Amino acid sequence: MLSKKSQYAFKALTYLSEKYEQGPVLISEIAKKKKIPLKFLENILLELKKAGILDSKKGKGGGYFLQKAPDQITMATVIRLINGPIAMLPCVSLYFYERCSNCNEKVCGLHDMMVEVRDATLNIVDNRTIKDLLVGGKS
Repeated sequence: MLSKKSQYAFKALTYLSEKYEQGPVLISEIAKKKKIPLKFLENILLELKKAGILDSKKGKGGGYFLQKAPDQITMATVIRLINGPIAMLPCVSLYFYERCSNCNEKVCGLHDMMVEVRDATLNIVDNRTIKDLLVGGKS
């Protein structure tokens, strides 16, 4: 399940995509237009900046802007950054793998099914970008 934080990240990124190449956007504008609590948004935008998805400009005319084009930012990248693993079980995660202490992956039907769920989900979120979230933006 996507956390509220991830949902807010996607809302903010969608708004910044609409403003792509129009210059920096104030945090307060994003918060107001997308109905995101300001303090929560500040933390989200800082995480996205540290990951190289956003950049910022200080001073007059400052704010946040996309460092990459909206069609270059995959949904999977944002989900992993903000939400964590895409897989529903740690034993099937590609980037956050942890062995389950109470089962044997080689003979676990739940593990095998969750690999299929992970792969189906990844097929979508790895091939969709922030641009695809824009109304009429599907590529």
